[in-house]
Amino acid sequence: MPIARRTLGLAVASLLAAPALRAQGLPRVKYQVDWAFQGPNAFMLYGREKGFFRDAGIDIQIDRGFGSGRVPIDVAGGAYEIAQADINPVIKFIAENPNAGLVVVGVFGDRSLLCATVREDGPIRTPKDFEGRTLAAPDSDAGRQIFPAFARAAGFDASKVNWLTVRPELREPMLVQRRADGITGAATSTGMSLKALGMDWPQQRILWYRDFGLPLYGTCWLTTRDYARRNPELVRAVVAGGMRSIREAYRDPAGCIAALKTAEPLTDVAIEAERQQVSIREQIVSDHVMANGLSAVIPGRFQQGLAAVEEAYGMTPRLKPEDVYTDAFLPPAAERRLVVTS
Repeated sequence: MPIARRTLGLAVASLLAAPALRAQGLPRVKYQVDWAFQGPNAFMLYGREKGFFRDAGIDIQIDRGFGSGRVPIDVAGGAYEIAQADINPVIKFIAENPNAGLVVVGVFGDRSLLCATVREDGPIRTPKDFEGRTLAAPDSDAGRQIFPAFARAAGFDASKVNWLTVRPELREPMLVQRRADGITGAATSTGMSLKALGMDWPQQRILWYRDFGLPLYGTCWLTTRDYARRNPELVRAVVAGGMRSIREAYRDPAGCIAALKTAEPLTDVAIEAERQQVSIREQIVSDHVMANGLSAVIPGRFQQGLAAVEEAYGMTPRLKPEDVYTDAFLPPAAERRLVVTS
């Protein structure tokens, strides 16, 4: 069941909006991805290169991000008009800042990539083993911000975990050098960065938050309600262009990584191609998505995720799905379905 469309006080955009915008000259939208340009977010660069956003009626500026925990701050503060981030820090931000006016306008991560990673040969084998241990992560890391929800669901005391706050580029070296017992983050970042440092997948033990009672969603698109009211056609254009970019990147992963290489000449193609596949396999593709399309949000599951995040931070659960998410800007279902090619 889709969540009922919320009334945001905006007029229904005409189907002729995009051509009209083209006639006037393409409006520019400032967009931020959640992290450095890598395989998982390369679909946006691919879509820009292929002209999908121009086709939707916009000129899109795409900048790198610095962690999903910072993205909602940047959007609420006006640095970016639309962005992508792990939805769980976004939920936390909305719960703590109800007057900031953020709203999620699409969810393309049907499963969460958030996890804690430790050494396969180390002492941590279950979540309870984190007590008394030291983890390293930046403050803005989504995995660190949602760690209390993981602890609550998995049944251990998060207050008994010690944290080392490090710059993003130092997170994985801390584990490789045994200066931390574990790290948190999205597996697409942590797992591949560890592999690049010589700690391949078999040497990593990944404790997925979703495996311990947190059926969280993954990456989403967000903006402010004020921007959406004033620019509904631009929000629709970004979401439609983004959906098309994901669908075509799914069909043409090599072309997607080539677009990444063009934007970031120092890209390690092999590493980023694998990182992209991990994101597709572990976050985007699921039985639910293949049957219903991207952003086919289930209200009950969404509500469960909202409560988990709020309770993890000692807040009384108050948020409802409609306080956080609207499907008013989604393209038709047929344009949100992934097509399997032989």
